[in-house]
Amino acid sequence: MGITKHSEELLQAQLELWHHAFGYVKSMALAVAIDLGIPDAIHRRGGAATLPQILADASLCPSRLHGLRRLMRALTVAGTFTISTTTSSAGGAGAGDEEAVYELTPASRILVTDDGEGLSPVLSLVLNPFRVSPLGMGIGAWFRRSGGDRPDNAAPFAVAHGGRNMWEAAARKPAFNALVNDAMAADSRFLMRIVLRECGAEVFGGVGSLVDVAGGLGGAATAVARAFPEMDCSVLDLPHVVANAPSGGSVRFVAGDMFQSIPPADAVFLKWILHDWGDDECIKILKNCKQAIPSRDRGGKVIIIDMVVGSGSPDAKQLETQVLYDLLIMGINGVERDEQEWKKIFFEAGFKDYKIMPILGVRSIIELYP
Repeated sequence: MGITKHSEELLQAQLELWHHAFGYVKSMALAVAIDLGIPDAIHRRGGAATLPQILADASLCPSRLHGLRRLMRALTVAGTFTISTTTSSAGGAGAGDEEAVYELTPASRILVTDDGEGLSPVLSLVLNPFRVSPLGMGIGAWFRRSGGDRPDNAAPFAVAHGGRNMWEAAARKPAFNALVNDAMAADSRFLMRIVLRECGAEVFGGVGSLVDVAGGLGGAATAVARAFPEMDCSVLDLPHVVANAPSGGSVRFVAGDMFQSIPPADAVFLKWILHDWGDDECIKILKNCKQAIPSRDRGGKVIIIDMVVGSGSPDAKQLETQVLYDLLIMGINGVERDEQEWKKIFFEAGFKDYKIMPILGVRSIIELYP
């Protein structure tokens, strides 16, 4: 039996809406896989494991096998894992039957944490209910919220958490603070290897001193100091962050506030920082950066790692990821900016020129010159 074109279009439209509406379930499945340690369980089996093996390594009850199969099916269709079959060699009635084997993909391989690397902490922060629920549950109310004639700068996160922004909340909640710090450290381990390998000499070569602003526990600064041992590297961050920083290494930690002042250095490094803040806050931070560095002819510059929406690859998935992250970061009053939006705040902060290097996937390196 055939179907009319009109009905086919209606059903395709329904599919499109359902696909978007169920997108949060895919995120939930990924969060569960990370929470259960499934990438690590498969990694410990040499990169391929059966459902019973995953069940055992994750210390799950045997009665959860059917649920695990459904979870892995969803993650396999999503491309997080791949699946193949093998013939069971176990004794008994099932010997010789085909058994599903789940394998790591490049995406799930960088979620492995057994070697102290991997991006699981970053995804754990992004998917954490404390971080996400104000956007998912309260964004509609936030849009309806009236500030009268005055601008209403209360972000959905702050509205949901007693007026505190994410960093104020982290200062009051040690577990969430640890989650934030672990995520930033994991991202630095992952990304800085690529940055230093692909353009380290171009970006950091010849820099005598560098201050990593809001650099957390120093992962990025330590990587730079290791690659350029002659460079004087320091990290500026809030007192409750610096209190947990490692001591005795090649990086010096300074407790302070980037909105007040930034220690002087040849270069200021802002890795994944400015997208957390609105234009006015970014301009204030950048003005402090400009005061901290020498003139351009003496090598002064600001090095930024952040998204430049629409820059680089024309891949539709990259652009979609950038604009979806923009909606997520809106929950804390942050912004993912395109080049014109960046240019506006750069020039308002008093800088004269900039260069964008779209070589980090969804993110770019921006050099900003006084």
